Amino acid sequence: MPTLLLRLQGPMQSWGTRSRFDHRDTWPYPTKSGVVGLLAAASGRDREEDVSDLAALRMGVRVDRKGVLRVDYQTAQGVLTADLKGRGNVQSWRYYLADAAFLVGLEGETAFLEVLHKALKNPRFPLYLGRKSYVPSPPPYLPDGLVEAPLEEALAGYPYLGESPEEDLLLVLEAKEGRLVYDQPQGPFARRLFAARYVEEKVLPKERVPKGPPFREVEDVGEQAGA
Repeated sequence: MPTLLLRLQGPMQSWGTRSRFDHRDTWPYPTKSGVVGLLAAASGRDREEDVSDLAALRMGVRVDRKGVLRVDYQTAQGVLTADLKGRGNVQSWRYYLADAAFLVGLEGETAFLEVLHKALKNPRFPLYLGRKSYVPSPPPYLPDGLVEAPLEEALAGYPYLGESPEEDLLLVLEAKEGRLVYDQPQGPFARRLFAARYVEEKVLPKERVPKGPPFREVEDVGEQAGA
């Protein structure tokens, strides 16, 4: 199966899996719920719309730059308390990754990936990296991001997102067993329901990461139909 590659890079990004109330965590790499949300926004889908087709794609991540874990401490005044008897001050700790860079891959059918690739080029809604204030820079769209290679091969064979890796890279692949992550969307995002999935973590030696041109792009679906 072919793979669609996205570049998730920016000054700040956060991928929460247990974010509730005053402590907002971040996973060390993009979550599937976050990536599916980004694709849904690019496609112009409302939060009430079904995303099961996006969630069915097999996802992988290559950690090109881990970034630095930081926390944004915030306070809010005059917040209505739970007992509705008055207002008080609220504190919150919001963790994020600074200066991180990830290459994300989604494996699926060619026709569907072609639609998503075009949506990333001209997104309907604004795209962000986990939180609305964390905008990507550069954009997630890669002109050569639709490649004729399975997930692991596509992630390992795409050129490094920076100048050159100084250490081995981490590959995170959706699998049938491994590390358990609760980030699999279950129904529309408005329902806020997520299930578990397994991911397998592998080390990609820096010597294997190419610097030259990536894989050949998958031919346009319309061109294939007319051939």
